[in-house]
Amino acid sequence: MKKRQLLLILLILGTAFWGISYSVTKMAIGDSSPNVFLFYRFILAVIVLSIVFWKYVKDTNREAVKTGFVLAVPMFLGIQLQTFALKYTDASQCSFIAGLTVIIVPLLKLALYRTKTPLKIWIAAFTALTGLFIIAIKDKFTINFGDLLTISGAFAFAVYLISVEKHSAGKNLLYSIVPMFSFCALFTFCLALADSQAVWFPENNTFWMGAVYCALFSTAFMYTVSNISQRYLSAERVAVIYLFEPVFGAIGAFFILGENLSWRLLLGGALIFSATIISEVKFKGRKKGRVLGM
Repeated sequence: MKKRQLLLILLILGTAFWGISYSVTKMAIGDSSPNVFLFYRFILAVIVLSIVFWKYVKDTNREAVKTGFVLAVPMFLGIQLQTFALKYTDASQCSFIAGLTVIIVPLLKLALYRTKTPLKIWIAAFTALTGLFIIAIKDKFTINFGDLLTISGAFAFAVYLISVEKHSAGKNLLYSIVPMFSFCALFTFCLALADSQAVWFPENNTFWMGAVYCALFSTAFMYTVSNISQRYLSAERVAVIYLFEPVFGAIGAFFILGENLSWRLLLGGALIFSATIISEVKFKGRKKGRVLGM
């Protein structure tokens, strides 16, 4: 199996971990402080990744730390905003809206860098977005405070993906992964200190189980695979693959939180899967006008 194909599979697996984390996080934070939860999530991820990538950690230099900081800011904002959103909206709704990242990425690249995006990526993005709307829009579409936080988080994640693509082109981001999560832990620690309602040691097993799950799977695993994959995949393609997240998010919300699972999920999920295939197809023209796929 080629490295690129393996990374695609690992990314999809990561979106499953990520999608389920919405329900896990919603249960874990309950009445607890989201800042304290995120601090433990990040600090546990730092400990695990420091062990796994020790050969990179011991050779970390100033440039790697600087890159880690640049990447940490948008990633922290994205996670922070969407974690707080779970206080005000359903886990499935949050995961659906978070998928807007897929269309924000090419739009931001076009606006900021005048980067030309292949037509098939636009087709894939709008196909996936259609699937997203089929899943998300019910009898009437309303935007509550939680939805606004999630949309803001989607913009932050788009900036993060673009930043990773930019920095991965000329350097090995494995040196910056631990510094990146260390900065995120520092940010959340400072916010938790300023949180008057923060309880540092909640007597709630669900809180600790959620923190461990999110630290290992939706943080350490997912973001490491994402950073490595963007040496081989564009930010647009990674964003499209991320749209598997709301599908897994809805499934997780159904089984874990008892939220509704409908035909909309099946139809929307099929469109999202189709979008992923479209983004990966290679079209090659021949002189006779034939078009080859894959």
